[in-house]
Amino acid sequence: MAKIGVIGAGSWGIALSVLLYNNGHEVTVWSKLEDEITMLDAEREHKDKLPGVKLADDMVFTVDLELAMKDKDILVLAVPSPFVRGTAHEMKDYIKEGQIIVNVAKGIEEATLMTLSQVIEDELPVADVAVLSGPSHAEEVGRGIPTTIVVGAKTRCTAELIQNTFMSEVFRVYTSPDVLGIELGAALKNVIALAAGTADGLGYGDNTKAALITRGIAEISRLGIAMGGKAETFAGLSGMGDLIVTCASMHSRNRRAGILIGQGKTMEEAMAEVKMVVEGVYSAKAAMGLAKKYGVELPIIEQVNAVLFEGKDAGQAVKDLMIRDKKFESPDLLWN
Repeated sequence: MAKIGVIGAGSWGIALSVLLYNNGHEVTVWSKLEDEITMLDAEREHKDKLPGVKLADDMVFTVDLELAMKDKDILVLAVPSPFVRGTAHEMKDYIKEGQIIVNVAKGIEEATLMTLSQVIEDELPVADVAVLSGPSHAEEVGRGIPTTIVVGAKTRCTAELIQNTFMSEVFRVYTSPDVLGIELGAALKNVIALAAGTADGLGYGDNTKAALITRGIAEISRLGIAMGGKAETFAGLSGMGDLIVTCASMHSRNRRAGILIGQGKTMEEAMAEVKMVVEGVYSAKAAMGLAKKYGVELPIIEQVNAVLFEGKDAGQAVKDLMIRDKKFESPDLLWN
């Protein structure tokens, strides 16, 4: 049995807490929101974000960050991406040398263009930071629906320890050394999902969705490989796998926000209606910053930015994608 602190009590943090508890581990959940902790402690259910998923009587909920971190074998950092740096900064006073931190948020920090593991390492240089990602909606993981995911870590030892801690008959965990590739796939798929949702909101069909998914993974791979990620990662669970589920499912807050934008709402109106952090909005500008830095074309992500932040008509954005200069699908393939 491991002692685990889950830092963040949103839907994903709670779903993973249930999984880890069911695996036989001792789980303490932290939130900065006192009302949220009071509700979880009394109701034993997150009725707003994960209704119907019951929480064990001996699962501990606290606003005391030191209590949540003290003597823990693993810390799971499950706050939304915009709050990762601030939360990591608060953790400084209680972190121990070599503490394993598993980041499960998905995003890129706009101001620095850092991945979230880089942000955590910047704030907590003594920690051993890993990432967990893949096609894994909290609503399904919390209910024990079979799910497959990948853990990325700097060493095989850390990756296998996390694999053994999280893996169960309903949660299969693979390992990978490509932390950067995993994080880029996780962050950028949210931007493509906004595009896929927007196409749904405009009333387009399966052909359009398939095109956005396929060309979306081409963009993600192009940038990721330029930055040092591995092609195999973008073809795997945290790349194509996560992209498919995020573009196709109504559990996806990014797709839901995109649908509302396609129906004519502004980005702010869509985010307010979804009532959860729409990670793709925060990663979209950062993606364009990285594209400029590494000299990579990202036409879909560029049009998403135009719709989100420049007021461009979504239908016109699709038309502009369709009438771009003619291209090879795979420039490395040659005729005899």
